[in-house]
Amino acid sequence: MKSKTVYVCSECGANYPKWMGKCTTCNSWNTIIEEVVVDTKSSSKVAIMATPSSNSAPKTIADIDSGDEERTLTGMSELDRVLGGGLVRGSLVLVGGDPGIGKSTLLLQICEYIGKTKSILYVSGEESQRQIKLRADRLGITTPNLKIYSETNMSLIIDCIFKEKPDILIVDSVQTMYNPEIQSTPGNIAQIRDVASVLMKIAKENSISVFLVGHVTKEGSLAGPKILEHIVDSVLYFEGDRHQSFRVLRAVKNRFGSTNEIGVFEMCGSGLQEIPNPSQAMLSGRPENVPGSCIICTMEGTRPVLAEVQALVSPTSFGNPRRMASGPDLGRALMLMAVLEKRGGLRLSAFDAYVNIVGGLRITEPAADLGLVLAIASSYLGISIDADTVAIGEVGLTGELRNCNFLESRISECEKLGFKKCIIPSVGLNKLKKFKNIEVCPFSDIKGVIDKFC
Repeated sequence: MKSKTVYVCSECGANYPKWMGKCTTCNSWNTIIEEVVVDTKSSSKVAIMATPSSNSAPKTIADIDSGDEERTLTGMSELDRVLGGGLVRGSLVLVGGDPGIGKSTLLLQICEYIGKTKSILYVSGEESQRQIKLRADRLGITTPNLKIYSETNMSLIIDCIFKEKPDILIVDSVQTMYNPEIQSTPGNIAQIRDVASVLMKIAKENSISVFLVGHVTKEGSLAGPKILEHIVDSVLYFEGDRHQSFRVLRAVKNRFGSTNEIGVFEMCGSGLQEIPNPSQAMLSGRPENVPGSCIICTMEGTRPVLAEVQALVSPTSFGNPRRMASGPDLGRALMLMAVLEKRGGLRLSAFDAYVNIVGGLRITEPAADLGLVLAIASSYLGISIDADTVAIGEVGLTGELRNCNFLESRISECEKLGFKKCIIPSVGLNKLKKFKNIEVCPFSDIKGVIDKFC
């Protein structure tokens, strides 16, 4: 058995013969780490799993039978929406998120519904069987088709998979699993890459749907090389503050569906509860007639979601004013403040400004610009915006309001939830239908909006 030392970038997985301060592939600094690679014999169980099948052969595209895409419903419509209509048979899904966000809880909850028709093997490298049992009792999981296996050795896990032949496999988490024939610690780049490759091969050749739980680093990316995201079929991220109740599940990669859909959940004592109407949940309990608050309508996939933007503008006690944003992109918030000062006549250079999206949502689409501008102007002028008013539109650098997509669907959602006024760009007015219960207020620039509503 021979071994050699290579140096691998933890960001992109590029290999180098010696240590370097900067990765020349992804241009990241201080990401090159030392890794020991062991050349094992082909008789190794894990090595055999990683080698191509002997009966594999190229086929013409006309000879390949695609068939119907078999999907399994998880019992949670929000998760099924993000997956593209259910869990595809033989797919490998990576679920990432901060510690304590609810990844393991979500996967354990869906076992109750899936277990009615499918067999499930839950492999845990972080919790004992007794710990999982206690959590299952709290969540009300009683299905007899769920088997728990606490192990981190991939050779033993492969034995168990072939013995049990489950329909669904859950691995929690991929950073705790290891191949004993690779001389590196669990969580190392080589270990993560090997474990993911082996599980992908098992999933494809045996038509087993696999969920992988992945840890997230302080920077918010999945721990391990980016190559892990390339191996799997779908990558789902759990977003939200662990100290708040709302959770947002978002797909950043999906080979079997759209990456624009989100699922909204609320963490309760009995586990994660679905939020079928996120707009109503996000707006519940909001204060009325308070300066610095404005309602926006953003699109998450095909679903319009209403959210509250809050802004606080106060005189600064420092030489340079402070700017902070939680939810919207900080760079775009700074740009809009500059537009407000130049085109809107608000002297924000002597004021601190803080912006927040209530509920922990992260919004990056330009259609939220107008609501952000109105919230900041409202707080600066001390004048509240009517509680039944929604702002939709992109703001340009010259202060003009630009049209946004799905405008009619956004206004219809606002009308359904009982709002009376909707501020929109005037350029999109001629394409809209007539609305009975909501007044559409078109404007061409932010100066006119501020003069009218603030």
